[in-house]
Amino acid sequence: MENKIRCAWCEKDDLYRDYHDNEWGNPVYDDDKLFEFLVLETFQAGLSWYTILKKRENFRKAFDQFDYKKIAQYGEKEIEQLMLDSGIIRNGLKIKGTISNAVAFMEVQKEFGSFSKYIWGFTGGKPINNNIKKMSDIKATTPLSDEISKDLKKRGFKFVGSTVVYAHMQATGMVNDHVSDCWKRK
Repeated sequence: MENKIRCAWCEKDDLYRDYHDNEWGNPVYDDDKLFEFLVLETFQAGLSWYTILKKRENFRKAFDQFDYKKIAQYGEKEIEQLMLDSGIIRNGLKIKGTISNAVAFMEVQKEFGSFSKYIWGFTGGKPINNNIKKMSDIKATTPLSDEISKDLKKRGFKFVGSTVVYAHMQATGMVNDHVSDCWKRK
């Protein structure tokens, strides 16, 4: 890859750089993609994002291409299969939480027309541009992620603490946390 100034966290390897350059912080308004990131962030809780990113394709296969309509129908058989899948994080609570989240996701779609309208409603439909000078300026939570987390939990979502929600906001471009000298900042 050519020499570009990037956020320091992504300089581990090409997988991380590619994710940073092509996805992280790009505004996502598509419900399917928003759900994918919700699943991945759910499993990331307590782990590194790099671990999840390396297993992303395994998650995609294991969870029917992140099809929330199918996931909402999962029962004990599917849970057992997922618990045996060494390609993903085999955490029963997170697997069951993903199923619950698929159901809650569709309820939000019914109420708001789309999950995108709901989630982006918290920012007025536009990304929040934070003034990040250095990595230590990036916060793990904000008052807004606290508010969204509380509302998601009220709607039945699981594993959506404020830190998970803020990571989701960063990944889906609801907030722009690229450092000021990163080529992606603009």
